[in-house]
Amino acid sequence: MFLFRNVHSLVKEIIDNEEYIEQTIKKLSNDTSSKDINYSIFAKAIAAGDLFKNILGPKGMDKILQYKMSDEPDASQLFITNDRAIILSKIDDDNQMAKVLDISKLQYDKFGDGRTSVIVLAIELLRQMEILLAKKIHPQTIITGWQKATNEALTVLEGIAKNNSSNLVHFKTDLINISRTTFTSNILQGKKEHFSKLRVYAILKLHDEIDLKLIQIIKHLGHNLSDSYLGEGFLLTNCIGINMPKCIENARILIANIPLNTDKIKETGSSICVDSSTKVTELELSEKEKMKDIVEKILQYNCNVFINRESIYNYFEQLLVEKGITAIQYTDFPSIQRLAQILSGDILSTFNISSDNIHFGKCNLIEEILIGEDKFVKFSGVAKGEICTIVLFGNTQEILDEVEQSIHDVLCVLSKIIKEPRICYGGAKKASEDESLVIESFASALQQLPTIIAQNTGYYSIELITNLCDAHISGKSTFGLDIEKGIIADMVQLGIFESFDLK
Repeated sequence: MFLFRNVHSLVKEIIDNEEYIEQTIKKLSNDTSSKDINYSIFAKAIAAGDLFKNILGPKGMDKILQYKMSDEPDASQLFITNDRAIILSKIDDDNQMAKVLDISKLQYDKFGDGRTSVIVLAIELLRQMEILLAKKIHPQTIITGWQKATNEALTVLEGIAKNNSSNLVHFKTDLINISRTTFTSNILQGKKEHFSKLRVYAILKLHDEIDLKLIQIIKHLGHNLSDSYLGEGFLLTNCIGINMPKCIENARILIANIPLNTDKIKETGSSICVDSSTKVTELELSEKEKMKDIVEKILQYNCNVFINRESIYNYFEQLLVEKGITAIQYTDFPSIQRLAQILSGDILSTFNISSDNIHFGKCNLIEEILIGEDKFVKFSGVAKGEICTIVLFGNTQEILDEVEQSIHDVLCVLSKIIKEPRICYGGAKKASEDESLVIESFASALQQLPTIIAQNTGYYSIELITNLCDAHISGKSTFGLDIEKGIIADMVQLGIFESFDLK
């Protein structure tokens, strides 16, 4: 649904240009040949769309791109990818091309999927628009006709959409099928089933609170992709302090972003001169007294775990151990923000706040674990409920990055399905003569989507699309392309589902 409206807004914006319309109408009224009409307003937009045609669909091909990193002659980089996000980020977005890239970004930000489809559909509509303008059809008539066609398409989608959310077993099957259908990464094709279920189980753990920040993704070099798993709780890339318990139950957590290093000389690189060893000892004792004062302030909060973004000295850790407080230090700010959200705790910037005005983080269990050779602190049984972590394994950082992007995209789609559970399977008559041409052009543009997907599979696309049209005319609305066998088939039986809201 959003895709149709998204494309319609783009096309209207491109042709709703008064100066261009006036020039076009003037040339048409003077019987100027259609070849002389200035279509440069579409040129870059169509060029951008053509770049994406052969990566559309599950059999979309990889692209070798050369990206200029600076103005230096040799400052360029070659890379191979079919990741739409990477390709989009490397394209110069100027003039009308920017409008095409904008709707793709809007589609991705809202749903996490459909970037390529929305671009290809928009470009095919622009191609049809050129033909219609050459036939002296007014741009406003084109917009009106396409709006009617869009509304009719939405009506058809609403008629065939299904909602199985009342049956948890069927709904879970729908989610797995959608997760499988939404796969775009060529790297994961051989492990599609494993990752499809992994992402569905992750999204279902959130229950009613659909916040993707509660699903953490940890990337770890080594092992195979198939070793990736879904774990309980939240993982902090850190370790518990020396001589401190590695497992804490019923934790009351104080989270802070406070510098605890009283040794300003070491911190700033300054120097100090003393004339005797006695004064050095006095300085050290003074620093230790300051640390003891800070520990006393922490004790007033009656916590058993202290997490600080800043570093903690060994003597400071020793004092905390003596008081039975577990400390975790050197936590990066994004992680500590996320942890505070998950634990429903506040981040302190000073110790001069009463404990009555502070929300402490709470969880049932904190423990230090190993993943490969890396140490993590795991938080289980948190206030936010069923938070979970997807641990990814891979041989290279590039593979891990692409898999992470693919997982994030599908999680975005699944989160929308939870909110709008209607699904679609696979994939108007009265009008004036001009409007009929416009509506037919809209249908032709839509038909290009399965045509391009069929072409990208290497099968004979004309025969496939003809058979698909015949099936739809005969009432088989759930039929689509089976790209594995090169035939048309029932998408219900193949388990190829899509989000109604994404459409």
